[in-house]
Amino acid sequence: MNDHTVKAFDEDITRLRGLIAEMGGLAELSIQEALEAMVKGDLSLAKGVIKRDKKIDALENEVDKLAVRIIALRAPMADDLREVIAALKIAGVVERIGDYSKNIAKRVGEIEGRGRFEPLTLLPAMGDIACEMVHDVLTAYAARDPVLALEVIATDEKVDAFYNSIFRNVVSYMVENPATISSAAQLLFVARNIERIGDHATNVAEMVHFAATGNYPPDEEDD
Repeated sequence: MNDHTVKAFDEDITRLRGLIAEMGGLAELSIQEALEAMVKGDLSLAKGVIKRDKKIDALENEVDKLAVRIIALRAPMADDLREVIAALKIAGVVERIGDYSKNIAKRVGEIEGRGRFEPLTLLPAMGDIACEMVHDVLTAYAARDPVLALEVIATDEKVDAFYNSIFRNVVSYMVENPATISSAAQLLFVARNIERIGDHATNVAEMVHFAATGNYPPDEEDD
């Protein structure tokens, strides 16, 4: 590529990274606010999360168009192509994280008797870990840090453990308090969505590792 083409390519990549960072920041905020709305029963805050999801979707479309344009016009090779492909995949995963936050926000009005509903108090800690994973994986993406990406992958075990604990706790609570079954079912749905956010942060971390090193992280079974 000549100097002009290289400069144009660098500008496109910078723009691509900026779009991913913007998407990720909005997704991270949505996780935090969806959980806050759930705990407090704040319907107004929940509506804001649902509305924000449209912005995240629009940014994903921008990433898709820009990535296709880069591939078509710049014909990137090797490391550059890996980065573009990774950004394309990461945008799709971050969009799904936004969807899970939206799903949580939609359940805010379905929980009854918040002050007496003990299992609800378990969600914030689980959500904090998932949100930290999203934050850290976006930092890893921006810094091209495969080590931090591996740390994010390892953290997913904590989210899974929280989900299993919440599941057992909620089922026991339902047995002891049959009148709460409807709210408890909604809570399990929310916990499952947080668990999926952790899984998707892990997926992003794997792509970050690939973009930085050319290799996907080894499966634990292969260790």
